[in-house]
Amino acid sequence: MKKFLAVLLTCVMLLALTACTGSKEEEADYSFADGDQYEYIGGSLNILNWGEYIDPELIEIFEEETGVTVNYTEMTSNEEMLIKLRSPDCVYDMCFPSDYIIEQLIASDMLLELDKSKIPNVKNIEERMYGFTDVFDPGNKYSVPYMWGTVGILYNKTMVDEEVNSWDILWNEKYAGEIWQYDSVRDAIAVSLLRLGYDINTRNPDEVKEAKDELIKQIPLLKGLGTDNIRGSMENGKAALAVIYSGDAFACMDENEDLDYVVPDEGSNVWFDNVVILKSAKNTEAAHAFINFLNDANLAARNTEFIFYSTPNGAAMDLLDEYYTGNETFNPSDETLSRCSVFHDLGDFVNVFNDAWYEFKSNLD
Repeated sequence: MKKFLAVLLTCVMLLALTACTGSKEEEADYSFADGDQYEYIGGSLNILNWGEYIDPELIEIFEEETGVTVNYTEMTSNEEMLIKLRSPDCVYDMCFPSDYIIEQLIASDMLLELDKSKIPNVKNIEERMYGFTDVFDPGNKYSVPYMWGTVGILYNKTMVDEEVNSWDILWNEKYAGEIWQYDSVRDAIAVSLLRLGYDINTRNPDEVKEAKDELIKQIPLLKGLGTDNIRGSMENGKAALAVIYSGDAFACMDENEDLDYVVPDEGSNVWFDNVVILKSAKNTEAAHAFINFLNDANLAARNTEFIFYSTPNGAAMDLLDEYYTGNETFNPSDETLSRCSVFHDLGDFVNVFNDAWYEFKSNLD
């Protein structure tokens, strides 16, 4: 989904944060909340995660604490992850898939039901998170929220001279050549569906066709389709508007004070990347310990500062500076979230989306 994330280098993380907030005078205590809480486990732990989606020093700390050797592999998409997990020689113990992919993995009976007694720090997860994650993991039996956020519009206040509160602005001819659309079938079509008043998980082919037709009409106005390249363009004032993930928007706003982010009135997608353990895992003890480790309040706070994406860990939020907690992009209100919904696995109907996306892209040439 949205994972080029290393905004702060570990060695300068504190200094960068001080420069942004002007309020941190000394380094936060990132020791374990409950002291030295892990006994020796040993063995290896094979993890599949998005690129640059964890503070690498946390892995080193975990290895020192537990004697576990962590083998960390990066992926670039949920689809790539599924291919790796379904391979006959899959070696992974745990991974960090997105919401609708977790729905698929549960249906395929590929996930281990978590032993919450081995994850006491799960108590730190904000209760409001479970209202969303229960949609794709009923009873939250197989996953624990890791990072989350929204999809919205990042815009340059010096280039946009009107209120940004609707997806309609992305079809405004005034900004022709200054608009980035996101290069993702679900995200781009969701934007068009929402603008038309439809559900982002629709299974109505006529609604998908209408959304596709509107995206084709948008083509003459686009600067282009983008993912990682959107950030640099917006940070450098090279475009006026962009569809973007909230964590990337927050990072851009940290670099350029002329930028702001909004979740339009029509609503949007709220996404979750959760951590799961594969039923085929060889070291479930280490996997449970690693989930517990990630949910230590102090370590979760450190991790979210490194990644710049929102943490579902309420105890960690209590430790963060107001620069994070007071920012609607990083910490959206309940009112904003009431207008958002989670992507579902579409089953075979995803082919209707894929065909629409192919037709849209064929019109770009």
